Amino acid sequence: MQQASVDAIKAHPRYQELVCSRKCFAWNLTVLMLAMYYGFILVIAFAPSLLGTPISAGSVTTVGIPVGVIIIVASFILTGLYVSKANGKFDALTKAIREDLQ
Repeated sequence: MQQASVDAIKAHPRYQELVCSRKCFAWNLTVLMLAMYYGFILVIAFAPSLLGTPISAGSVTTVGIPVGVIIIVASFILTGLYVSKANGKFDALTKAIREDLQ
């Protein structure tokens, strides 16, 4: 790719919108996932009895098991949200940039 083409793409307002929106969305999802994961780990470290409480009287399964499963499921959901937005808004912006620069 020629340097002039690269400079034209970088200067395009929709490209700047694409980069900014993609970066902000990805960082928001990253912070959310890290907060959930490290929050879980911190609860295990500093308040293990909270997650070690049985779900019901006489139950072997503790509260920590469903919370852990919810965190795993949440990671799949967040990935799905990113893919959905990438296939929608981000791809549409990329297509618009290509059409404008051709």
